[in-house]
Amino acid sequence: MAEWKLVIEWATAGIELLAIAIVFTAILVASVQYLVTRFYRHAAAAAYRDYRVTLGKALLVGLEILVAADVIRTVALEPNFENVAILGLLVLIRTFLGWSLVVEIEGRWPWQPARPGAEE
Repeated sequence: MAEWKLVIEWATAGIELLAIAIVFTAILVASVQYLVTRFYRHAAAAAYRDYRVTLGKALLVGLEILVAADVIRTVALEPNFENVAILGLLVLIRTFLGWSLVVEIEGRWPWQPARPGAEE
């Protein structure tokens, strides 16, 4: 019985490390792309916009993966009321952060129509 709990702990730790690696790699790649575009092509506005979008998308993916790890850990290891309530709060906070990132990336509220030519 204890062996599967250890497997789940290791699996969720691996999932969390994956999320961290995705965000870290995206920061490095986006930063290099920003610097190249900004200083070699002299396109400051486009470079900054692309940098923000790339970082926002990476953070969204990282948040989604972290939520998945929390769900697995809570449901598989200790599905009591207190842990489920904490999970609900974490999911609520991360959902708000994700929604805020989407608004920041798209530059509009979800109920507003997409601008012509905007990236989907």
